[in-house]
Amino acid sequence: MRLFHSKNTKLELLLRKHLFAMGFRYRLHSKELKGHPDIVFPRYKAVIFVHGCFWHAHEGCSCFRVPKTNQAFWLEKFRNNKERDRISIEWLESNGWRVCIVWECAVKRPIYFTFDELLDFICCWLKGGAHSCEIDGGGILPKLELDFEIFKVIRLGIS
Repeated sequence: MRLFHSKNTKLELLLRKHLFAMGFRYRLHSKELKGHPDIVFPRYKAVIFVHGCFWHAHEGCSCFRVPKTNQAFWLEKFRNNKERDRISIEWLESNGWRVCIVWECAVKRPIYFTFDELLDFICCWLKGGAHSCEIDGGGILPKLELDFEIFKVIRLGIS
């Protein structure tokens, strides 16, 4: 599988380019964090995984189909990938990190939102302190449950 790269995919580069243009600064593939998240935002204690629908077996997605040849191998590979993802996400969340999974179909072929709306959602998710979420292209964007304690109301005293 060395022919297929797991880092710096086109989808990941596209998302990173736009987030950087929006003013976000991040780290890439942090080896200190379990699962080596694709994009790490230490300031917001948040990470983003950009999952390919095929390699991470995105169920119910038109981008994912089990290959007809050597099915036993592929089913085992997909099962192992999903288990590794689950363990990584559990570890990150238990250590105080917020996790956003962006599926390939959410970037390539979203049905109910545009790429700009996806970027706006990620921006709000990062800055708003919302809990972990998953974004796929087949549904609407998740509702954000913001932590309003991070926003402080400042009253200006006018003399």
